[in-house]
Order: sequence, then C-alpha cells, then structure tokens
Amino acid sequence: MEKQNKIICLVINSLQAGGMERVMSELAVNFAANPSLKIHLVLYGIKRDIFYAIPENIIIHKPEFEFDSKQRLRSTLRTLLFLRKKLKSVQADAILSFGEYWNSFVLLACIGLNLPIYVSDRCQPDKYFGKMQTWLRKWLYPKSTGIIAQTQIAKDIYLNSIRQSNVKVIGNPIRIIEDNVAIEKENIVLTVGRLISTKHHDELIRLFVRINNPDWKLVIIGDDALKQKNMARLQALVNELEANEKVILLGKRADVEAYYLKSKIFAFTSSSEGFPNVIGEAQSAGLPVVAFDCIAGPAEMLIDGENGFLVPLFDYSLFEKRLGQLMQQTELQKKLGDNARQSVKKFSAAKISLQYEKFILNYS
Repeated sequence: MEKQNKIICLVINSLQAGGMERVMSELAVNFAANPSLKIHLVLYGIKRDIFYAIPENIIIHKPEFEFDSKQRLRSTLRTLLFLRKKLKSVQADAILSFGEYWNSFVLLACIGLNLPIYVSDRCQPDKYFGKMQTWLRKWLYPKSTGIIAQTQIAKDIYLNSIRQSNVKVIGNPIRIIEDNVAIEKENIVLTVGRLISTKHHDELIRLFVRINNPDWKLVIIGDDALKQKNMARLQALVNELEANEKVILLGKRADVEAYYLKSKIFAFTSSSEGFPNVIGEAQSAGLPVVAFDCIAGPAEMLIDGENGFLVPLFDYSLFEKRLGQLMQQTELQKKLGDNARQSVKKFSAAKISLQYEKFILNYS
C-alpha cells in the first residue's frame, strides 16, 4: 500500500518531564526520521516549554495567547477554538492525542469535523475519573477513529466500558541506553518517577533503611508534581531516619541516563501505572528490577525470577526481601540484568513507532 506524503499530527498538552511526554517525544523522533512522513506537533496546555529534544523538521504549533488562570473559562474556550482551527487546517492523515483527561478535550474541540483522531490514555486502565469525565469519555471516545491501549488489560476494560471496537494494544517505546565504559558502576539502588503519593517513595525509603546495608545508597530522581509537595516530606523522613548519607533525593535531572548506567538495581514501588517507561529504561541499561505487580504495566515487562522480581501489590516485606537479596548477590544481579536487557528489545522505539504508524495510518 502506498505510504508517500502522509501527515501525522501529534497532539499533547505538555512536553515537560514525564512518562507520557517521553513516549510522545520518542514517537516524534522516530516518525520524523521517516522521509515519507510529515509531522506536526500541537502543544496546547498551560505550560508549553519543551523538556525533550524534538527534531527540527517537526512543525510545532502553540496558541499565540497565554492561558490566563484568572479567566479560566475564557482561556479554555480560546484553547478549544485554537485546537479546532489548527487540527482542521493541518489536514492530517492521522491525529494522535495523548492524555486521559485531555483526549476528551481534543475530541470535544473537533466535534463534527470528521477528523481521523486516535486517542491513548497513559494511566492505570481502571482509574476512576469522576462522574463528569466518565460521562465525557463514554460520549466522546466512540467518536475517535481508534484507541491505543498500553496493555491487554487496558484493552479489555475499554471494550467493556466504551462503545469503540477499534482498539489496538501497543506498548511504550523504550529508548536504548547503551553501555558507557567511562561510567563506573556503584552500589546504587535507583528509582525514577514523579514524587507523588502513588509511587510510595516513603515506603521505599523505610524498607531500604531497614535493609541496613552500609555499602549501598538509594538514589531517587523525580520532582514534585500534582501539587503534593512531597520533596519536603521525603527529605523530612530521611532526616528523621538519620539516613542522609544513604538516601539521596536528586529532584528532576536531565542526566538520568548516567544514573541508569552507574546504578546496579532499579526499585519501583508504584501502585498505579499504565505502562511504566522507567522500568523499560532500567532494563535497557541492564538493571534487574524489583517492582509491584500493579494492575497494568510491570507484568508486561517483568517475569518474576527471570529478568527481575514482580512482587504482589503492597507486600513490602517481600519487596524488602527481594531487594536485599539482589543487593547481596552479585551473580543474581548480573543474570537478571542481562536477561532484562534482552527481554526489553521487543519494546524498542523503532518497533513500537512502526506499530503506531501502521495502526493510525491503517497500513496492512
């Protein structure tokens, strides 16, 4: 089937640091490398600065006005009108929108235009959105051309709750993290993620301190989000446990890759995920992962005892045991880490981007 001169329009509210934003940026990079595709990016949220590298041949569109929170209704309506005009004018062969709360906004903006809009949520698939959002999703999602689910569990939930049968399971693109001989391995347990309550960084800190291995450090990369202000709370906990030499809160970092490479183990205590990119990135760097088996995501990447440890949700005692086991057994670290590096290759950015391209452009 002919693939020439196709236009893909990527639509997202933000490209600041975050898992959803990273996936969109990875797709943008891979789409832009295809000479038969022309890529537009529409960025319409309140914060429009771009954290991730975007290729120069991508055409970026932003509202010319600032979102005025003091006149929220007016600004929201102006944003809806901006989206409607812009997405109509781009004349894309496929429009791809990300964000569980934002997809309805995009679909609402394009009511009656009959545009080829594909949507994808990037959260725990059984998440409750409140009465209004739930109603909007049930009304608007069937109007999309198709839905991309991150896991089979997510697809099953969509098929049961939304009148849209065109649902495709596509995992996240995981960037390859190549070895760097200049970076020396250290006894570091690493975790990466926004400092929000569902990541349970406080419990990870407590169990790490209980393991009490003086040769190891816990490094936490991530910044405050969702107005929860957890950085101060976590630092207070570290102070209370007298663990300032053992637990390091680094905040947001642009050099996360270096920490994947210098660490030996990745720990992930999140209880709510769609498809956690950071697990895949850790695996790509050859790190064994200990993670909770939350409803969707980790089980797509981890086989317990083969390329990491998958722990029943909130079983902190077993999580502590598995983490301590890895910290003590170098051979086990290497075995699980090597297996992890191999197993994550099926989620390479090139392979996943091609799956997206085929689905949204309806290639056979």
